[in-house]
Amino acid sequence: MTTIDQTPYGRLENEGRLFNAVLKAPTTDGDRFAYRGDFALKFQEKLADEARPPEFCMEQILTLSSKGDDHIPVMAGYLHNFEYLQDVVDVMGDLLGPDGKYFMFCNNVDLSKTFSVTVDGKSFYVFPCDESSVWKEMLELLRIEKNDVKKMSTVDKTAYVLDAALKFDDTFEEISFEKGVEEMEPVKNRNENRPV
Repeated sequence: MTTIDQTPYGRLENEGRLFNAVLKAPTTDGDRFAYRGDFALKFQEKLADEARPPEFCMEQILTLSSKGDDHIPVMAGYLHNFEYLQDVVDVMGDLLGPDGKYFMFCNNVDLSKTFSVTVDGKSFYVFPCDESSVWKEMLELLRIEKNDVKKMSTVDKTAYVLDAALKFDDTFEEISFEKGVEEMEPVKNRNENRPV
């Protein structure tokens, strides 16, 4: 059975970056390791021993890796602010490979836009995402019917969707990260309109 420390996620786990996990387990065949949850991108300053939530994260992550992989081969996640993509690359560094399939759903990207962007040699497909989930968006993007995966376990569903993601080869307009930042929309206040 593949354990987390035999995969690229081992370092993130040791740094305390993996949290809110809904799945952190080997695949059914035991050859790969799947993760669904959040990655802390920036920690708040710790005061004494108080555990504070991260300042911001990549959320709703779906990812899968084989034992001994140097790079994460496939990953999808949600960023509340497109600009955090630079933090994803800074924090994950060499865990991301030049040929990995990386899907980023961002809240402050124009709803009519989909594009590719390369940051420090790592390429990402970027999609708008507002009031939806990465899971729902990935099913739609990969044309997977809910019924195809309904009866599967969480780990099998995740592997099924990510195996399809590895074969994804659509091409989108390539823009620079700087242009993406320039064109992004204001960051929404998540606490607005919430009952107190």
